[in-house]
Amino acid sequence: MPVKCAILGFGYMGEIRLREMRESELFEPVLVCEPDPEKRAKLSGVEISDDPEQIFRNDIDAVFVCTPNDKIPDFTCRALKAGKHVFAEKPPGRSYQDIKDIIAVEEECSDRKLMFGFNHRYHPGMQRAKKIIDKKSLGRVLWVRGLYGKSGGKNFASSWRNKKEVSGGGILLDQGIHMLDLFNFFCEPFNEVKAFTSDAYWQFELEDNAFVILKNPEGQNAMLHSSATFWKHRFQIDIGLEEGYLTVQGFLSKSGSYGRETLIIGRKQFEDETDAIGNPSEEIIYFDKDLSWQIEMEKFADCVLNDRPVTDSTSAHALAAMEIVHKAYVDSSTKNIDSARQN
Repeated sequence: MPVKCAILGFGYMGEIRLREMRESELFEPVLVCEPDPEKRAKLSGVEISDDPEQIFRNDIDAVFVCTPNDKIPDFTCRALKAGKHVFAEKPPGRSYQDIKDIIAVEEECSDRKLMFGFNHRYHPGMQRAKKIIDKKSLGRVLWVRGLYGKSGGKNFASSWRNKKEVSGGGILLDQGIHMLDLFNFFCEPFNEVKAFTSDAYWQFELEDNAFVILKNPEGQNAMLHSSATFWKHRFQIDIGLEEGYLTVQGFLSKSGSYGRETLIIGRKQFEDETDAIGNPSEEIIYFDKDLSWQIEMEKFADCVLNDRPVTDSTSAHALAAMEIVHKAYVDSSTKNIDSARQN
């Protein structure tokens, strides 16, 4: 029996989730709830509603919460309490407190499955890099560095992502959180955070650039630059290891604007091993197919259908990433939604 699903929100991510459901035998999309009549007009082949209550009352197995950030905590908690399994997009709300509130409800509803949409973990470059790291063929991870940003664009200023009351944070919470989750994916959890943020160009009262430096008890360091002023779409993560390095650059996406996804594998070579000092031989692997959406949704379906515990993209992983974001905002004195609520 497939997982009978409803989707809350039919924007960019809602469309992706419905497409993946229709291409899989593991899911049966039943109902889509979307308040925008223009978006509802795009739908066919499923029951359509503008009333979220219909989802909570419906005889379905799971809810995919694909709404803006301000709605995610409430809808996730209500769905769990209504007896539904939940797959929620990232970030898990606008603040660190939001994910803590979700976890409290999750603990009350321990027979439900809860997973978050950190699909970057399942991109082919990340999966291959993770296998190399876990095999320890290049030794222990020493440090990680990431660049993740976008070009902005003529419609960027009008996006809900740049409205503080809806999003809760700027580019760090929107895109940077994916990179922070990858840092945690490759390393031990980070507990020390130093950060600088700015809104020097877009001036949304939200950061358009974030520079974050991390350290964990294992002595591993990480550095992130998340930016809405790269003036191009850019993704790169570098991983330094005892015996070499890994670089994933480019990113398979719907638009293709981040470039071809590539994994570079380099091995440590000193001048007695190579003719080109400081330039060791490298292996380059190219990827042209993104199965990340499919992989994470299949993992969720397996947990629901076979009553397995969620071990990937869990609430604990979401909490760890949100904790870093929270500490970065506090350290950089960013006036995010948390401080606004306290005033």
